[in-house]
Amino acid sequence: MSTNHSSVTNFILLGFSLGRHFQLLLFILFLVIYSLTLMSNLLIITLVTSQRSLHKPMYFFIGNFSFLEIWYTTVTVPRMLKDLGTGNKTISTTACISQFYFLFFLGATQHFLLAIMAYDRFLAICYPLRYANLMCRSTCGKHAASSWIAGCLSICLPAAMMSRLVFCGPNMIDHFFCDFSPLLQLSCTDTWLNEIIFSVVAWTVILGCFFFTFMSYVSVVTTILRIPSSLGRQKAFSTCASHIAVVGIFFGTVIFMYIRPKAKNSSPIDKVVSVFYSVVVPLLNPMIYSLRNKEMKNALWKAVSKFKRT
Repeated sequence: MSTNHSSVTNFILLGFSLGRHFQLLLFILFLVIYSLTLMSNLLIITLVTSQRSLHKPMYFFIGNFSFLEIWYTTVTVPRMLKDLGTGNKTISTTACISQFYFLFFLGATQHFLLAIMAYDRFLAICYPLRYANLMCRSTCGKHAASSWIAGCLSICLPAAMMSRLVFCGPNMIDHFFCDFSPLLQLSCTDTWLNEIIFSVVAWTVILGCFFFTFMSYVSVVTTILRIPSSLGRQKAFSTCASHIAVVGIFFGTVIFMYIRPKAKNSSPIDKVVSVFYSVVVPLLNPMIYSLRNKEMKNALWKAVSKFKRT
C-alpha cells in the first residue's frame, strides 16, 4: 500500500508533564529507588548462590526472579533517568521497538516464573514426601529455562507486528517508555490486527498464569488449613506468604494495565500504575522476600557475621 506520508525516525517520550525542579526531584527519587533495587536483588542472588542453607528449589527460583527483576527495571528506568536528568527525551524508532520487546519479554517471563514458583510451593506443601524427587536440581533448571524461553517466544509476534507499523507523525509518546497503547496511537496505518494479536497474547499469558498461580495457592492454603498443629500451619504458611504478596501486587497492576476490552485506550492514570509496577514493585519484591522469610534473614545475618570476622 503506497502512502504520501514520511516515516518518523524518532519519538519524543513526554514522560511527566512537570516543571524542571519537580523533574529533578523525580530524578533523585527514581535514582535512589533504582540503586536500592539493584543492590537488594544482587544481595538476594549473592545469598542464594553462596549460602548452602539456601540451596533449595524455592530459593533457586527466588534467585532467578531477582535476576529477572534487575533486567526488567533496567529496560525502562535508566532511560527515564536520562530523560529526567538531561531533558533530551528523543528516542529512535529502533530503540523504541527494542524497548517494547524487551519490556514485554521480561514481563511475560515474570508471569511464567511466578507460576512455576507457585507450582513449587504446591508440590512442597501438598506432596512433601515426593517433593525432593519432583523438584530435583535438573528439573528446577528446566522449569526456569522454560519460563525464559516461553517469555521470549510469546512476545515475538506482537513485537514483529509493531515493527512493521508506519509512524508518520505526530511523534510524541505520552509515556515515559514505549508501551503498547501509546505506540498504537501514533501509527498512521491500520492497527486492528496488532490489537487482536496483542490482546490474545496478553490474555493468554496474564490470565493463564494468573489462573494457574491462583489455583496452586488455593490448593496450598487448603492443605495448610488441614494441618492439625498450629505451629505446623504457621511454618507452612510463612514459606508461602511472601510469594502470595508478590503475586498479588504484580498481577493486580498488570491486569489493570493490559486486560482491557480495547488495548488502544489509555488514560493519565496509566503512568502512575506503570511507575508502580516498573519502578516500585521491583524494589518491594526483595524486601518482601527478605523481611517475610526466616531462612533468608538467617542467611543474611550469617553472611554479615562471616564478613565481620574476616
